[in-house]
Amino acid sequence: MSDATENITIDELAQRAGMTVRNIRAHQSRGLLPPPEVRGRTGYYGDEHVARLELIKEMQADGFNLGAIARLLQGVAGASTEMLDFTRAVRAPFEEEKPEVIDAAAMVERWGQQADPEQLRRAVKLGLLRPLGDDRFEVRSPRLQRVAAELADLGVPTETALEVAATLRRHSRAVARSFVELFIENVWKPFDSAGRPAEQWPQVQESLERLRPLASESLLAMFQLVMTEAVEEAFGRTIVPDAGVPPPSHAGRRQGRSSRRRRSRARRRE
Repeated sequence: MSDATENITIDELAQRAGMTVRNIRAHQSRGLLPPPEVRGRTGYYGDEHVARLELIKEMQADGFNLGAIARLLQGVAGASTEMLDFTRAVRAPFEEEKPEVIDAAAMVERWGQQADPEQLRRAVKLGLLRPLGDDRFEVRSPRLQRVAAELADLGVPTETALEVAATLRRHSRAVARSFVELFIENVWKPFDSAGRPAEQWPQVQESLERLRPLASESLLAMFQLVMTEAVEEAFGRTIVPDAGVPPPSHAGRRQGRSSRRRRSRARRRE
């Protein structure tokens, strides 16, 4: 913003923020907005006030009431711009894909069959589709849509593919929670305990931004390791069975170790 932003009246602030003067005064009375700099009989506002009003509007759009916003803004003191940038970074979509819109006719063409209402309902519940009305849907992840189409070509029923998607979502949610907890415990809580120093906001936001690719890369790397082990284990039993003898269970291995230890102790006594 230009330097002129530091010298705007409440009418100009209302115009810039897209709200009424009455709303601005109400926010001031609730302590949501810092007081203006008074020169003569006129109050002047600046970047901090603009950023604070933008933050309030965005948080209200996200469903926060004014009481919750007031509690969140306590101690921000001069860091509204940084807080606004951080909350925008938190709300930014994690995925890099652009959703695409598809209608019922295109679904039939893509899948070669009429979409089953129950399967559509489940895909919506899993977050794969978002209904837009008029038989139109937003495909939130075209990448997953392509995977589902490939599975259909391989003969995998749609219901089975949805079961796999539900399993992936459940486990991915657990992994996501682990990384969020990692950030909260090791970055946010120390920052919050220190009183949210204004000079540390950029560092906290940078940590959040760095966490995004780290989470994706580590999840993919671990999945590849586990997938290799799962394929070797499954096909080792299925394609090259060991003379029909199943691999020993954990219990069997423990019993075998116990028997060897007993024989060893018996030999030592002899």
